[in-house]
Amino acid sequence: MVSLLTRIFIKDYKNLKDPKVRRDYGILTAVVGIVLNSFVFTIKAIAGFTTGSVAIVADGFNNLSDAGSSFLSMLGYSLSGKEPDADHPFGHGRIEYIMGLIVSIMIIVVGFELMTSSVDKIIHPSEIKPSILSCIILVTSILIKLYMYFYNKSISRKIDSAAMAATAADSLSDCVATSLVLISMLVLYLSGKNIDGISGVLVALFIIYEGINAAKDTISPLLGQPPSREFVDDVLRIINEYPEVIGTHDLVVHDYGPGRRMLSVHAEVSGDRDIYELHNVIDRIERKLSEKLGCEAVIHMDPVNVNDEKSARLAERVLTLVKSIDPEMSIHDFRMVEEDGRSKLIFDVLVPPSCDLHPSGVERIVKEEVKLLGNYEAVVKMDRGM
Repeated sequence: MVSLLTRIFIKDYKNLKDPKVRRDYGILTAVVGIVLNSFVFTIKAIAGFTTGSVAIVADGFNNLSDAGSSFLSMLGYSLSGKEPDADHPFGHGRIEYIMGLIVSIMIIVVGFELMTSSVDKIIHPSEIKPSILSCIILVTSILIKLYMYFYNKSISRKIDSAAMAATAADSLSDCVATSLVLISMLVLYLSGKNIDGISGVLVALFIIYEGINAAKDTISPLLGQPPSREFVDDVLRIINEYPEVIGTHDLVVHDYGPGRRMLSVHAEVSGDRDIYELHNVIDRIERKLSEKLGCEAVIHMDPVNVNDEKSARLAERVLTLVKSIDPEMSIHDFRMVEEDGRSKLIFDVLVPPSCDLHPSGVERIVKEEVKLLGNYEAVVKMDRGM
């Protein structure tokens, strides 16, 4: 159904790099989510009130909160697609994350409210009237939620949307929660044992767990999280396709919302090449990064003296001693200058996140080791790797 609606309502639906197409995908799936979740809530409410089951009612209100979440997602996709303006020069993409956070808080609140009702049902149990109709409604709900899981998961991969991936995970959790309610109905129908309140508590716990996980998924990009390893590898692969670039370092990625990433990186180039020629190469790399990865790139050129054999030998020795501290460490921007009768070795040390030593401790060790190489003084800048 969603595939058919996609072809009908989304123009150029195969052009997934277009921010407008991505926004239209998000809005369409949100509208479908509103319709299906509202329908599931309605049939569960009918089943819950006719049987007197708090677990079915709790599960139904969970679906109603999902419909509200879909509405906020639709609003988020619509607003995040607005063009940059004077007050927001980097666009409005982070609205999608903010809406996701609001939805997460709503889910958690609903979970705690349903937990209270379910505990009360355990303390003060009431008569439940199970029926074949209520079981059919629950099975139908599970099938609808499974369908929603698969289409949300598929589209989240297409448009690289963490919010939609979270919606897919929520749908799968809903299937588990509804299955618990179905089991409680079958137990009551077959054995007469009332575990409705216990099932309600389990459903409420699932809802709270979902809300917390969804909040984590939206808070991380708002606070600033590292780019994916796949994205970093793609950036470096494109840059290294150009033989004029000797090496890269200091890659920084800023995420201003889905489809709005900016990056800066230092590219080492030979210091004896024509600067205008190198500038043209850097311009081509920046354009290619924009075309292939949909990001704005700024590349800083670092000239390297490739013909200084003494400097190259010293760089190798310094790299060896740095790797003796941690094999994952590396150096860049190495150069040697003469000052006050002493040779200063100026370089950056890249410390991996896995290193147990604090950067200040690494700096102290490196400076002490460099003194042992001869009449050298180390001027070191510490960089934290991603």
